Amino acid sequence: MPRTREPPPAAAPAGAGLLKSVEVAALLNVHPKHVYRLLRRGLPGRRVGGDWRFDRDEVLQWAGARARASAQPAPEAAPQPTRGALLAANGDIVVDLLLEHINEAPPLIGFVRADRDRAHALLAAGDVLLAGSHGRAFPPALAEARLARIHLVDREVGLVAPPGKPVPTPARLGRLRFGYRPQSAGVVVHLEAVARAEGLDLKRLLARAVVLGSHREVVFAVLRGAVDVGLATRAWAEALGLAFRPLAVESYGLLLRASELARPEVVHLCEVAQGRRFLERVAAIPGYATVNCGAIRYDPQA
Repeated sequence: MPRTREPPPAAAPAGAGLLKSVEVAALLNVHPKHVYRLLRRGLPGRRVGGDWRFDRDEVLQWAGARARASAQPAPEAAPQPTRGALLAANGDIVVDLLLEHINEAPPLIGFVRADRDRAHALLAAGDVLLAGSHGRAFPPALAEARLARIHLVDREVGLVAPPGKPVPTPARLGRLRFGYRPQSAGVVVHLEAVARAEGLDLKRLLARAVVLGSHREVVFAVLRGAVDVGLATRAWAEALGLAFRPLAVESYGLLLRASELARPEVVHLCEVAQGRRFLERVAAIPGYATVNCGAIRYDPQA
């Protein structure tokens, strides 16, 4: 009998021997929906018709490579640059001396000239590390951040006049060219308090006022005769030999976020402020009391 030839084996359907997504999920111990996320991360697979199919060996090789990579220690992140250390204040002599001593050696602190209110705004925005503060009550917080205060000095503020001339009383200011400060400056509260206490008309007192940007500008305007009298600190008056009439004594300090007290620049500042050489220089300037200079304080919250 003639031998009967066997038909050739049927071709394997496309995708035979490959895993479905649910089988890959079971293999990798993940949710089936997570398989499609892994595809975006490099899981090897191929389209068969409208479905995804996966080679078991390729899947295991890929998963093993990922496991080995995750076991390696992560490379150290590059150190982030420290935000610049800036002090915003308005050129008080004690601040000038403090920065002079601080910047003899790193870490250094830069200076931004700003009245009290602008200095507070810069601190709240995170643009400066420290803000000079005085006059009004010290805020315990800014932009929801708890503040600390580094006390520097108690300083005298008052009226200054040209050398050898009597300093007028506040009641006479309305008849004179008066070197004043903007409302954003903390020092103006002392003249306002005197006016209230003596029943004076503040608007009349300031009718001929010339608004000047700093204590330095006020005393130099008095010295050159641009104004008859000005509002400034005793320290600045003494520096130029001007006559002085005291109005008040105020605490002057530097505000900063309490969370930044450990920064090297802040530690350095406090060490300098408490150092003998700095204290001796400040104590030699009339109008400053240096008791507790460099002490850290927390002002009470309402």
